[in-house]
Amino acid sequence: MSFIERRRRPAIDVLVVDDEEDIRELLELSLLRMGLGADCVGSVQAARALLDTKRYRLCLTDMRLPDGDGLELVEHIQARMPGLPVALITAFGSIETAIRALKLGAFDFVTKPVELKALRELVTHALKLDQKPVPAGDGRALIGRSPALEQLRAQAGKLARNQAPVFIHGESGTGKEVIARLIHSLGARAGGPFVPVNCGAISPELMESEFFGHRKGSFTGAGADKEGLFQAASGGTLFLDEVGELPLAMQVKLLRAIQERAVRPVGAHAEETVDVRILSASHQDLSRLVADGRFRQDLYFRINVITLRVPPLRERVEDIPELAAHILERLAEREGGAPRRLTAATLQALQRYPFPGNVRELENMLERACALCDGDEIDAADIDLQPPDFGAAELQAGAPACVAPAGAGAVVNPGGGAEGGNERARMQRALEKARWNQAAAARALGLTLRQLRYRLRKWGLD
Repeated sequence: MSFIERRRRPAIDVLVVDDEEDIRELLELSLLRMGLGADCVGSVQAARALLDTKRYRLCLTDMRLPDGDGLELVEHIQARMPGLPVALITAFGSIETAIRALKLGAFDFVTKPVELKALRELVTHALKLDQKPVPAGDGRALIGRSPALEQLRAQAGKLARNQAPVFIHGESGTGKEVIARLIHSLGARAGGPFVPVNCGAISPELMESEFFGHRKGSFTGAGADKEGLFQAASGGTLFLDEVGELPLAMQVKLLRAIQERAVRPVGAHAEETVDVRILSASHQDLSRLVADGRFRQDLYFRINVITLRVPPLRERVEDIPELAAHILERLAEREGGAPRRLTAATLQALQRYPFPGNVRELENMLERACALCDGDEIDAADIDLQPPDFGAAELQAGAPACVAPAGAGAVVNPGGGAEGGNERARMQRALEKARWNQAAAARALGLTLRQLRYRLRKWGLD
């Protein structure tokens, strides 16, 4: 009778699939020390037989098996029991195969020789998936019920059930960080920290220290040990916003940290293991940056295991009423009053507007309207719908025309104003023609006096 058999076996929670007996015993003993029982088999066929008759909370499988491979088990589990997390045990250096497994729906992977600390972290996170997720606590969420948003919400929920790196691509202001927080809050790491960082806002000279930390005395001004963003996100998620802004030198170090799951603080002699999930985002096309030599191809493939596209607001205009109501309620809570309402004409104007700045532009627009509006209702005249100044590239891509503010009575071409120049020049000409009589210029432009004065302040013409 083995040591494991002599001890009181706990309930069976894990299925271990490996053709090496010593690996099976090591994994079984490690799981037993965590209070978990395991069924151990050495082939795909034996694993399928157990999966058809018993329920497990986790499956750990080797990649290479006598009658198949671990990818077959991943596909089998995804088809028959998609709620069961499955993790791969793969040989060192087989990162490409592990990434294939993650794309198929695997929860995570560990490399041989198996480090027990990494194994315990993986098992701990995987078993949290059947617990009730912790909701995001910042009051922001995906608002709307359009088909595009429902699809995005379903994709985020599915991606929350594994540890694969996700690249979130979308225009500025679409809510990429909101998506990242949603994935974090629905996943096994919901109880851990969510650490967002804007990669374009960190000085290149301080970037390594900010990401990996430093030791006291490692450089001038390092008066004490400091943990980096990777250490701060331990047990949780590190969100790399605008990852395309990283300099090439930092991309090399980031790639090693992601692959080895370890970082070396500045001034330290040894690496420290880190337990983080990487989510990244950018409004840029990373594949184009790779082609231009501004982004490393190996890092691109490592963080871009799964791509999640966030639709711009103009592709889900049916969400604008619900979004606007949510924003107005939030503004009212901050100001301590009742939320203002949008008139039907205002909603129509908003839904015709292309919103080049997306949800962020809508938020700014409504906040400005609340500050300028005197009553409880926001009329179309209170909303400042300015035509975006698209360049030639956007025009070639078919950028939509902008609807002018209510009362202007004209559709403004993206390349310039209704009279051929940009709006600022058009406004200046109207003011000069009216001898700087603002009321007369506003009437000529089809604007309210309030809208005219706002533009004058914005452009320094007041």
